[in-house]
Amino acid sequence: MENGKIDQIIDKHGAEAGALIKIMLDIQEDNGWLPQEALERIAERLAVPLARVQHAATFYKSFSIMPEGKHRVHICNGTSCHLRGSQKVIEAVQDVADSDDSGRKFTVESVTCLGCCGSGPNIEIDGESHIEVTPGKAAEVLKRLD
Repeated sequence: MENGKIDQIIDKHGAEAGALIKIMLDIQEDNGWLPQEALERIAERLAVPLARVQHAATFYKSFSIMPEGKHRVHICNGTSCHLRGSQKVIEAVQDVADSDDSGRKFTVESVTCLGCCGSGPNIEIDGESHIEVTPGKAAEVLKRLD
């Protein structure tokens, strides 16, 4: 992301340190994620420590400091799902994600709970829940996505 675009977003918010979160949200919306160079530019322009900007970027779940894939995959690894084999599902999903040459198709995250503890292992793909998932079923669903 170019400094000119970052500066434009910062200026839109009055270059105020109190607008840090709003600035970061706008940059992420425009760019898809928060690259290190953008964090450094924000810190410089707002005259705040880079550590403060990095802390906000890593503290809030809504920010991503890594490029996101087109599809978001959340795999439950809570106690119930773990006992029902979620680790094998995680491995199967990661195998499919690793086979994506562009590296931009999937963002895979292990989460503590998806709220369907009695029917695990569970995964959520782009907000859609899949229950009682086997490694094969998970891989099949992911391979069908464009």
